[in-house]
Amino acid sequence: MAGAGGGGCPAGGNDLQWCFSQVKGAIDEDVAEADIISTVEFNYSGDLLATGDKGGRVVIFQREQENKSRPHSRGEYNVYSTFQSHEPEFDYLKSLEIEEKINKIRWLPQQNAAHFLLSTNDKTIKLWKISERDKRAEGYNLKDEDGRLRDPFRITALRVPVLKPMDLMVEASPRRVFANAHTYHVNSISVNSDHETYLSADDLRINLWHLEITDRSFNIVDIKPANMEELTEVITAAEFHPHQCNVFVYSSSKGTIRLCDMRSSALCDRHSKFFEEPEDPSSRSFFSEIISSISDVKFSHSGRYMMTRDYLSVKVWDLNMESRPVETHQVHEYLRSKLCSLYENDCIFDKFECCWNGSDRSCSAPQVARRESSTEGRAWLVFSGPGVCFSCPDLLSGSQTSTHDLRVAHVHTAASLPFRHSRLGHLPTAVHGELPLLLGGSIQHQEVGSRAGQADADAASPGTALGAKSTVWAQQVQLLSPPNGISWAASSEARGSVSSMDHPHGWCLPQVGCLPHSMVDGF
Repeated sequence: MAGAGGGGCPAGGNDLQWCFSQVKGAIDEDVAEADIISTVEFNYSGDLLATGDKGGRVVIFQREQENKSRPHSRGEYNVYSTFQSHEPEFDYLKSLEIEEKINKIRWLPQQNAAHFLLSTNDKTIKLWKISERDKRAEGYNLKDEDGRLRDPFRITALRVPVLKPMDLMVEASPRRVFANAHTYHVNSISVNSDHETYLSADDLRINLWHLEITDRSFNIVDIKPANMEELTEVITAAEFHPHQCNVFVYSSSKGTIRLCDMRSSALCDRHSKFFEEPEDPSSRSFFSEIISSISDVKFSHSGRYMMTRDYLSVKVWDLNMESRPVETHQVHEYLRSKLCSLYENDCIFDKFECCWNGSDRSCSAPQVARRESSTEGRAWLVFSGPGVCFSCPDLLSGSQTSTHDLRVAHVHTAASLPFRHSRLGHLPTAVHGELPLLLGGSIQHQEVGSRAGQADADAASPGTALGAKSTVWAQQVQLLSPPNGISWAASSEARGSVSSMDHPHGWCLPQVGCLPHSMVDGF
């Protein structure tokens, strides 16, 4: 298979293959509803991975240090802490049951030895502190070792308490509870870059919270009409800008994205920018409005671009161009002819996520590898619903199967566009390290188009098709690419387990080969 520039695809030693590095969770045919994982989230360093399930529990995994006897092996993730975040509730005023299911988890940047995260169900957001204790105090004057108070009249000597080592104990304690602010189901939470505020969004409103204030929030977006019969769209996702604390975006069920600046007014009824791709009248159908609903929106780490996910595609937008996206990747194109069946069984209303990988601000060796891979082409991977498909341009991968919980089947990779015709070739170098991770559902055929920039439109040619299929549904996904490595983790909707992957020999560079683990510290 040849790329747009006419160059062939290297084979043999440059084959790109992926294998399981770890699977967490039992592989049982009969899984309880409460054990199904509903969200996963890495912290900023990638050392901790938090998972939330439909039973309201949060399980945190910690990456262990690499074994000195096996320097080329990657540190595994083991259970670090488990706690019950939410309990089922009942709203007596509305006669409504509130599920304990964890909808979202967001980590706060680490400021000290403790870790903080936000977790939310449909109504209530909680701030949790995760801390370690490996010492205990002994020798109190007014109480015994078991904690019982001593009789002051029996104290004959004054003792100085001392700290003694103890087995490591991880404590998860609730620090704040943010409740009674959302009438509808919370679908998004996003921590601001000022590390003091965050937003929460439901179907019709977006609220701004201060992490230290629980009894009130500020309503910054309200699209609820006076007459609910006039309602034409709902809010589907919202996120803060990674660097500008006054800027945020939110998406709607009509396929539009609004960028708002909180400096303009307290209530952001008027957007600063409006992103919408014109609809092709020839392709309009009964399902057009349903499949155009945006289910997720994410800023790139540089803040220059954002990525949106709808039912059949993933789009990359430049914040300076509102008229159309700079890239469009068709994810579920083969389902376009089956929308009628999907509508009948309600699968057409499924929601999927997307996210960017890693950091584009590091100059370490792995970061150079990522930039070089995206300079020569671009390495990216696609979660194809029940399966997973990895694509690294200019590398050829054979098929691989696995019997693990999250299976990889029929993974193919094909040659793609070189740098001068690459789909990110027209973007600044600062964002070349940002590789999109696409979460799809029930994909068996992935068409990789060559949506180049305006200057490269004439020279670009279509890429090749990717295929992937399996039997396990990938519901949530997170891609980790800290300055010292690249990996990902995903949860399985059907099994309720967590899987992670990495490359067995290091990170492959197009037309260069694989970096051994000894050259990639921490990978």
